Amino acid sequence: MSVLFGPITLIFLLLSLALLALKLWALIDALIQPERAYLAADKWQKLPWVAVLAIGALLGQGLGILGIASLVAAIVYLVDVRPALREVRGR
Repeated sequence: MSVLFGPITLIFLLLSLALLALKLWALIDALIQPERAYLAADKWQKLPWVAVLAIGALLGQGLGILGIASLVAAIVYLVDVRPALREVRGR
């Protein structure tokens, strides 16, 4: 079996794609939320969240410091900010 397409490479490829999907999910959700929901939930405003998540989705690939930081930002958004926004919006 080729080194390029070995089982370890396939695992890392799938993991990278899953992490990218998580970051894109957080970014898309941040984009569709109204600005007033961020203010009502007493969270960062919409623009800083969208900027952090977009930079993370575009540049934060791999397991380097930027990749880990962008993953943490996406997880914080999804487990803290998103539920607060949904609660404020009545969902």
